[in-house]
Amino acid sequence: MSNVESVQEQLKPVALPENITSVQPGGGFCVRVELAWGRWRRWYLQRFRARYLKAMAASRRGDTSGTPHEILDPRDLKYCQNLCDGHWQTADDPFAWRARLPLARWGLAETLIMGLPPLAIGTLVLIFWPWLWPLSGLLLVVFLWVLYFFRDPPRRIPQGDGLFVAPADGTIAEITRLDHDPFVGGPAVRIGVFLSIFNVHINRAPNAARVIELRYAPGLFLNALNPQSAIKNENMWIGLQQDHPPYRRFVVRQIAGLIARRIVCAARPGETLSCGQQFGMIKLGSRTELIVPDEDGLSIAIKVGDRIKAGTTILAQYASDCQVENR
Repeated sequence: MSNVESVQEQLKPVALPENITSVQPGGGFCVRVELAWGRWRRWYLQRFRARYLKAMAASRRGDTSGTPHEILDPRDLKYCQNLCDGHWQTADDPFAWRARLPLARWGLAETLIMGLPPLAIGTLVLIFWPWLWPLSGLLLVVFLWVLYFFRDPPRRIPQGDGLFVAPADGTIAEITRLDHDPFVGGPAVRIGVFLSIFNVHINRAPNAARVIELRYAPGLFLNALNPQSAIKNENMWIGLQQDHPPYRRFVVRQIAGLIARRIVCAARPGETLSCGQQFGMIKLGSRTELIVPDEDGLSIAIKVGDRIKAGTTILAQYASDCQVENR
């Protein structure tokens, strides 16, 4: 087999396993509420918005077969965009404005369900029982904390050859050299990131690469600071490979924590992610790992205890990539 054929074979995606039926395979109350709303919304659109649906169908791109419900407009893709390649161009998407909100799109339902009740109750308390203003203030703090947790601040992605940026915000909890990683295909370095409830919880691609395989493992919900959490907790394993020389393979793992029990991974096998692109999140405190090949020329740019930001902080760099580029 030639080198080209070997690379093409490696870049072939692996079909999703049967236990990944959604971008949030662990389910949850907020997901059930949003899916129920989606069923009612589709019923309404099919009976009263025929012209709108015709326009949406005409502008839709890709294939939406294999999804658990009919895809009528972009909102229907939120929880199944990893199951198909159907999509709308930004100009044809009437809900594209949501991507400009400073909140994680995967957390909008939680923001409404968890944030609006304390805001509403706090407002009523302040209006009708002003002497209970401390309670009203506490409820306002709860509302602001929900907004703060699901925040989505803009990030400036560094440019350069051989750079691997952080897949998550948080604190470096581990840097371990591995004798062999089966997906990487040789020695590797595992970098563990602990995310507290105060960190931004959106995950980003550490390097431009194609999604090769995903594996979802239900499990426990140990504290993310517990070393056993990396082994026993619910997690999503994501195998990626660069689709450009040197076609390096690496792994990102999203690991649930004591409070965080909702892993979101919208990456689809065969999809190509750009460096720093958002692909998911873990709701509330958790852990994210990056496993990269331990090759000559690899330099680790961080140390245990460092605070990092997803898509912005450089975790590692391969000097060999720079040398190839400069020849």
